[in-house]
Amino acid sequence: MADTPTTPRTYPHGVPSWVDLETPDVDAALGFYGDLFGWRFTEMLPPGTPERYAVASLDGTDATAVAAIATPSAGLDGEVAWHTYVAVDDVDATAGRVPELGGVVSSGPEDVGPPGEPAGRMARIVDPQGAPSRLVQAGTRPGAQAVNAPNTWNFSNLFTPDVDAALRFYGPLLGWERSDDLGAGMARVPGYGDHLARTVDPRILERQEFVPPGFADVAAGILRGEGPAHWSVAFAVADRDASVAVAEGSGATVLGTEDGEWSKEAVIRDPFGAELVLAQFDPPDSYLEAERQAPKA
Repeated sequence: MADTPTTPRTYPHGVPSWVDLETPDVDAALGFYGDLFGWRFTEMLPPGTPERYAVASLDGTDATAVAAIATPSAGLDGEVAWHTYVAVDDVDATAGRVPELGGVVSSGPEDVGPPGEPAGRMARIVDPQGAPSRLVQAGTRPGAQAVNAPNTWNFSNLFTPDVDAALRFYGPLLGWERSDDLGAGMARVPGYGDHLARTVDPRILERQEFVPPGFADVAAGILRGEGPAHWSVAFAVADRDASVAVAEGSGATVLGTEDGEWSKEAVIRDPFGAELVLAQFDPPDSYLEAERQAPKA
């Protein structure tokens, strides 16, 4: 469902709120993702600064901010990748709990963004299974504002070799819970659905009457995966195959495709080495019919 609210979208503690790509060739990445998603970019750091941080949006305004593309921070993470930021109420306090739960704080906490107007306060962490991510306390920028619509961030999944061990870390740190009733791989933040209903999505609970209780609270995926633990970032597209063709034409590699009950997906590797998922919402006919018959707010 498209979701570009007219009031700022905010994120409770424990909910992923932002994604960005760090790559040495920012200009080339702006060209690739501009072509793939139609993004427009705004440079956030002053001219002459050695680092760059370009915020992507659908129309060039903060109201449709989607993600960002940036230069890597020297000595940190060491990979070209899409990174997931998780909202926290107090980044200093939350980062302080990371070591006691078996993780590592690799940098921060520190203010980020233009001097005098911090976009937020951020810490980089690595969980006990080795997955890097970021904790962020919102400042002037509350997080992604356009989500779940074509050409916006859709979802982030944590792949880990030990789901139970990961929950022993993320549960106390971020308030994540897992319910077997919701199916495998869904991490929920209790109260998130109510937050959405109060703010940017008044009909969310009504639309989800037919699913198990708590589904509206789902904030991220947590799935068993082979190899090193890592986050996977998915972007919504209107037509998976058409988007794949654009990506391939611009130098991306297709790593696999899958047609599911609710979506058509493709995993690609961009020309700079970062992997991402292109996801086309493709629900059953029964869902579309229920949507057509539902009263509109």
